[in-house]
Amino acid sequence: MNTEIAEEEHRERREMPEKKIRVLIAKPGLDGHDRGAKIIARALRDAGMEVIYTGLRQTPEMIASAAVQEDVDVIGLSILSGAHNTLCPQLMKLLHEKGMDEVTVLVGGIIPGPDIAALKQSGIAEIFLPGTSTQDIIEFIHKRHAQPH
Repeated sequence: MNTEIAEEEHRERREMPEKKIRVLIAKPGLDGHDRGAKIIARALRDAGMEVIYTGLRQTPEMIASAAVQEDVDVIGLSILSGAHNTLCPQLMKLLHEKGMDEVTVLVGGIIPGPDIAALKQSGIAEIFLPGTSTQDIIEFIHKRHAQPH
């Protein structure tokens, strides 16, 4: 009897489509350069993730609302403007208020070393600096959102 149940569960798992990791890529603030964000979005999509790109000049409120509407697992912020110490804590507060505490928030861009600890303390899962390979980002996301087997 137990063998039959185990076989049935295995067959159901095999037949269920694997849930894609949903990633929201956003450019908060007034920064108008999005080439890096688009490269990351394409790499994540090529790695099998579902990617939503919000475009330029997003407010923390717009990003949080999009995250809720799109039911994302990960938010990737690309920040080159130097406004990370203001924008990131605002976003983390909004996500908390919306019950999105389980969302992994990543930041990429030009972030001075002394600012990294405070950003992580605010809830940012990881910070990727210029020169980070797209594979490192993909692996980080996969480790954080590994499918239970």
